[in-house]
Amino acid sequence: MSEIIGIWIGAFFTIGIYSFLYKENPLYRLSEHLVVGISTGFTIAITYSQVLKPKLIEPIATGEQGAWLLLIPAILGILYITRFFPSVAWLSRYPMAFLMGAGMGIGFPLSMKAQVLRQLEASLIPLYEAGMSWEIVLGNVVMVLGTLAALIYFFFSKPHKGPFFGTGSKIGIWVIMVGFGATFGFTVMGRISLLIGRIQFLLGDWLHIIK
Repeated sequence: MSEIIGIWIGAFFTIGIYSFLYKENPLYRLSEHLVVGISTGFTIAITYSQVLKPKLIEPIATGEQGAWLLLIPAILGILYITRFFPSVAWLSRYPMAFLMGAGMGIGFPLSMKAQVLRQLEASLIPLYEAGMSWEIVLGNVVMVLGTLAALIYFFFSKPHKGPFFGTGSKIGIWVIMVGFGATFGFTVMGRISLLIGRIQFLLGDWLHIIK
């Protein structure tokens, strides 16, 4: 019985969200608010049960060695709440500054490695080696020259004129547009797969029209 009720609730709110395709309506707003509210509540519960309780409350309560150091991030976290009180709202700048500084310090090297160095390493490939098939050689040439052309397009210290900068920047535009198109197509494909899943749920689990 509970499974049937869950299916009907899921179908009701699925239709409620998709009703926005017609126009905004109270059913859509109800579904939207419930999604946001339930997601927020779920996030708070998970944060407490998997982060605050095992990594802050329990170590301090049991008196683990060095647990007093956990009071530092706890106090910084509590300072976020001061944002709601205008007289002491300036205190919330300290945890924000710490979070942004730590995030930059940790995230910048990782981003540099993943988005720059790894990409650079992947483009440093041989154009031809003995035993390579012509498809691999063609693919390597296209990737290397396409990468260089895209970089030329973003090189603004020289005017995009002449056989090198002019032609290279024009080819770079085509390469960039192909990349954007592939990314957009991949995104649409992912959204379509979600839509198919919801349609299968409505026609299969709910209405039993398909199996």
